Amino acid sequence: MPSTKEHYHRQALRGQRPSTLATGAGRMGRGGKNLAPAHGFNRHMSGIVSDIQRFSVHDGPGIRTTVFLKGCQMRCRWCHNPEALRPGPELQLFLDKCIGCGTCFKVCPRGAHGMESGRRVFHRQRCTACGTCARSCYAEALVLVGRQMTAAEVLAEAVQDREFYADSDGGVTISGGEPIFQPAFAREILALCREAGIHTAIETNLAWPWEQVESVLGVTDLVMADIKMMDPAAHRQWTGVTNDMILDNVQRLGRAGRPLVIRTPVIPGVNDTASEIGRVGSLLAGLANLLYYELLPHNPLAAGKYESLGMEQDEFSAPRGVSDKMNALAAEAGKSGVPVRVAGTKG
Repeated sequence: MPSTKEHYHRQALRGQRPSTLATGAGRMGRGGKNLAPAHGFNRHMSGIVSDIQRFSVHDGPGIRTTVFLKGCQMRCRWCHNPEALRPGPELQLFLDKCIGCGTCFKVCPRGAHGMESGRRVFHRQRCTACGTCARSCYAEALVLVGRQMTAAEVLAEAVQDREFYADSDGGVTISGGEPIFQPAFAREILALCREAGIHTAIETNLAWPWEQVESVLGVTDLVMADIKMMDPAAHRQWTGVTNDMILDNVQRLGRAGRPLVIRTPVIPGVNDTASEIGRVGSLLAGLANLLYYELLPHNPLAAGKYESLGMEQDEFSAPRGVSDKMNALAAEAGKSGVPVRVAGTKG
């Protein structure tokens, strides 16, 4: 017979709710329905969603629907989702797709689009993100990112893939941006999914007072959180905030017992050293609810997104795919006894 801890980890990795946990989850009835939801539902609560990605296989167990919420309090200089950083809707302009038809010049009520000295220009400061130009752009050079949705509307999209969740032990993951930037909206989506018998996960930077983190735990089956680096000064330099609350919240999550995955995006010249990754591994060694520690190779493919948003991006030279160095860093973290994975590899 497997030990309680082994049984608990197997359940969590299969996308099931471990029966040994009692951290706010309701009693489960037939079909996985939560018979005692943690709060009353507000299906009409709304928030800003940047994207909903179906058939995702990188944001938790099984096949998942990942809901990306708008807004983040951190400014990681390597962020590969810059379109989700700002809290409100905004316009992306992909110049390489523009066919020069001039339709947006005519329909924009603020005169944000035009020609100057024979060059197509976009006066972003005039844009109110009304979306009129994007709806008229047949070439899809203009894209409005960020739409207001209700929790019920998000659920309606998610339940379309219920069969895939069941077959793969998948579910719904709330990501961002940073989902706790919109805590009530995130909680409502998770609660509705839970009530519908759908496994729930959240991807968070944990840089919040514990009360904010705790507010979503009762309706979250799996927490996936980042520890980007251990040094507070370096963390502030590269992300804009210190890591004090993050490290404290990791310990609190350990005591809360919710299944937990910790991730580190490995950035060349920032945190890609054996000592840095080893320190994270040592921190995690005492967490009984840790499923695994995952190292994420840097994604260098977001340059076009930054340009489309009129934002600057720091450049980090990074080989694509999994390198010998990533495997060496994983081995260093594993010396602490924690299970370690490198994203993009099996196991």
